Amino acid sequence: MDEQAFDAFYAGSVGRLIGQLYAMIGDRGEAQDVVQEAFVRAWEHRARLDKDGAPEAWVRTVAWRLAVSRWRRVRTSLSFARRQGPPPNVPPPDTHHVLLVQALRQIPAAQRRVIVLHHLCDLEVKQVAAETNSPVGTVKAQLSRGRAALARILADTELDPRAGRVSEVEHG
Repeated sequence: MDEQAFDAFYAGSVGRLIGQLYAMIGDRGEAQDVVQEAFVRAWEHRARLDKDGAPEAWVRTVAWRLAVSRWRRVRTSLSFARRQGPPPNVPPPDTHHVLLVQALRQIPAAQRRVIVLHHLCDLEVKQVAAETNSPVGTVKAQLSRGRAALARILADTELDPRAGRVSEVEHG
């Protein structure tokens, strides 16, 4: 089947196939997805598809198998999730952590990244420069500007370094 014949085959049968798969699986969106995927596979095999050899049946069969395969994956995933049990209770973050994250969100992304890499990930300035693909001088400038911005943002909070109330914010 050449490209023109395939285009005509697609145009003439896609709606019908979606309707048929919808009737088989009961989900219109899923039917559209599997029929489109089946047509992609048919396109890849178009040289072997014979216009008189029931290409529509081939696409319908592939679409059905795709739908069944998706159901199996979902069923396996649900079974795995059930075996895992409920998620563990996670305590809420402490107030210092929340304040720090809120402050970090207020500074530019580049400064935030170098602050986190240097102070929370404990990377040296050279390592931060390598990871961010930046010169060492740029990293030092971003650290300095970021620290200054954080100091302004955190002024008069529990994390104000001038108040001496908190010696160091915990990592994490």
